[in-house]
Order: sequence, then C-alpha cells, then structure tokens
Amino acid sequence: MTKAPRPADRTRGPSPLPAYLTSAVLARTADEGARVALVMLAAQRADSTALGGALVAALMIPHVAAAPVVGVLADSVRRRRLFHGGAVVLYGAALLTLALLVGVTHDAVALALAAAAGCVAPLLTGGLTSLLGDLLSKERLTRAFSADAVSYNLAGICGPAVAAALGTAMSAAAALAVLGCGAMTGGALLFSLRLSPRTGRQAAPGKARPADLTRGVAELMRNAPLRSVTWGSAVGQLGVGALPVVSVLLAAEYHAPWVTGGLMTVFAVGALAGSLSYAWRPVGRRRPELVVLWGLVATGIPLSMVPLTGHAGAAAALFAAAGFCTGPLFSALLASRERYAPAAVRTQIFTLGAGLKSTFAAAGAGAAGALGGLGAAPLMLGTAACQAVAAALALVLLRRRPSGPAGSATGPAADLPHSSRSAPDTEDRGIT
Repeated sequence: MTKAPRPADRTRGPSPLPAYLTSAVLARTADEGARVALVMLAAQRADSTALGGALVAALMIPHVAAAPVVGVLADSVRRRRLFHGGAVVLYGAALLTLALLVGVTHDAVALALAAAAGCVAPLLTGGLTSLLGDLLSKERLTRAFSADAVSYNLAGICGPAVAAALGTAMSAAAALAVLGCGAMTGGALLFSLRLSPRTGRQAAPGKARPADLTRGVAELMRNAPLRSVTWGSAVGQLGVGALPVVSVLLAAEYHAPWVTGGLMTVFAVGALAGSLSYAWRPVGRRRPELVVLWGLVATGIPLSMVPLTGHAGAAAALFAAAGFCTGPLFSALLASRERYAPAAVRTQIFTLGAGLKSTFAAAGAGAAGALGGLGAAPLMLGTAACQAVAAALALVLLRRRPSGPAGSATGPAADLPHSSRSAPDTEDRGIT
C-alpha cells in the first residue's frame, strides 16, 4: 500500500488556509442566509409564510438525516477535492434554482429541491472542517480550528443580515440568488486545495456498505473523548437553541423591541471574539476535551445571571460574555474531533456531530416555545442549567470506561483515540 504523505508534507508552499476559509465563509453564509431568504421569498411571491416554513424545514431536516450517509461517502471517496467542491457547487446551484422556482412552479417541486440541497448541507459544515487535518500540519491545526470556528460565527452573523438587507432593498429572489452564487464560488475555490487522492485501503469508492453507517455512531459511543465532547456539546445546545425564544420574552419584559434580535447578535459577536481570542492564544491544546467541558460551565454562568438584572443593557453584556465563552468551546470541539476520530470515519464524526448539535438546538427552541408561558426568568435559568448538566455529562462520559463487546479494548487503553493505539495511523496523520 502506498503510504499517504504526512500533512506537513502537503502544506509546503503557500498556506491553503486562506482559500479554505474563504470557501467555508461563502458556503456557510449561504446556508445560514438561505433560511431567511426562503421565508421572505415565499411571503413575497406566494404570500404564504406556511410555504416559507415548509421550505426551511425541508432544507434543515436533511442536515441531520443525511449526515451519516454523506459522511460515509466522504470517507470512502478517493478524490475529496472534487467531491467536496462539487457538493458545495451543487448546493449553491440548488439555491439559485429555488430563487427561480419558488412561487412559480408547484410547491412540491420546490420542497423536493430544498430537501435535496439539505442532503448536501452537512458537507458545508462538519464535512469541510474534516478536511483541515489533511491540509495542515499538526502544529497549525489548533489555530486553524479556531479560524474555522470564526467562519461559522461570521456566517451566523452575515448570512441572515445579507438575506434581510438584499431581500428588503431588492427582492428575496435576488438575495437567494446572490447567496447561491456565493456558495458556487466557494465550491470552485475548493477545487484549488491540495488534497492528495486517497490510495490503497484509504479509498474504497463505490464500496460504502450499510454497515458503514453505524461505524461513526459506534465510535461516538465507545471513544471516551469523542463521546464526552459530542454528547456534552449537544446537550448544551438545548439551552443555546432556546435563546432566541427567551430573547423575545425578555424584549417584552424590558419593553425594548431591539432586544428580540439584539441579544442574539451580541451573543454571536461575543462568540466571534472568543474564537479570535482562542486562535491568538489557544490554551489547553493538549487536552481540548477539557476546554469543551470548562467552556460549558463558563457559558452557563453569565446566562444564569441574566434574570438578576432588570436592564436590557446588562442582559446584552451577559449574553456577549456567554457568547465569548462558546468561542473557545467550539474551537476545542473541532480540535477534539480531529484528534480523536479514526481516519476511516473522520468525516462521519464531523457530520454526525454537527447534525446532533442542530437537532438538540432545534429541540431546545421547540421546548422553549412550548414552555413560553412560564416567563423569561425560568426559561433563562433553564438555558443556564443545560450548560451545567452538559458539563457534568461530559465529565462522566470522559471518565467512564466503555463496556465494549468481547475482545474489544478495555481499561485505560480503551479511552485512548484510535490514532493513539495505532502506530501507522499516528505516524501518517502526525497526531500524538
């Protein structure tokens, strides 16, 4: 079998990070902005908010449902540059087509196209992040993951803003078309990345089996660091997902309409600042799973203090502080996935993890909406409690030994990532 070149060998010459980050920002901005643009487009063309909601649901549900499948395909495909770049281009083309079809053709056609685009979407989030380990050397990965976390933050801020601004100034169709073209440009940039084709046993094009769909899930259950950061961060998203609903209740309580969107904006800006700070000085890089654990605790503290304030400005400052703590948390989460995921299922781990976070965030939003009658203070305390529970769960899962089937690794070695138990894999990937 031909040995895969080390990451350090593949990064001689100009850094691939600028091209990667530009592509990631364009693709993820399109993904975030499409949710707003689709609702606006359905309202403008079809005078139907119900259609807009259905389109967003059709786009979002496959983020979770398709994650295992696209992860398996990405882990088995030989030419990743073409696969990932083509997927992002197709996503952008789907948005561009939706800009032309929504309100013009039958709703079922538009919904089917949105669902098809959603099936590709996991490759825009976790799928792209999984490429960093093959693009950069080990020494540059921690800061690269922080920079990648910044791309998520920027997309979360810019996507809805671009969609709303263009949708109001021009039309929602124009906004969706611009976002689609941006994603296609990002996909084209991925074609320039230096990703060596997989060779030998690394690639098995066309040989992905149904059993492969469970390999990533099994790894998330038996690999202690991955298990800890994945399920801990997912439970934490229950609270984060509830924050938009809580913000609406706080706006009514403070008699300040700007709070409805303002609190989430400062939370996102705080997360951006936290990611940049962690990129500048990444602490705890040897044990990123511990950074995730403490990040959950730190996020919950300012959120728990919001009910004690009676002023919108103080609440905004606390939201910004909580957001700041999520920056290092998310950067360390990405680094943990890369460090502890076996190479054979690495993309599955990234796409599954992203899908789980989206699922728990949606569940948190739904629960907050159903419990809205309780008022802002109890729900705010509930969001903070989610972070404490998530941290406790992460700690338990990190320390508990896996009880695998007979013949599987047990004891301390069982808690080590596969890359630490496999000498060839450790050498090839440059991971210790």
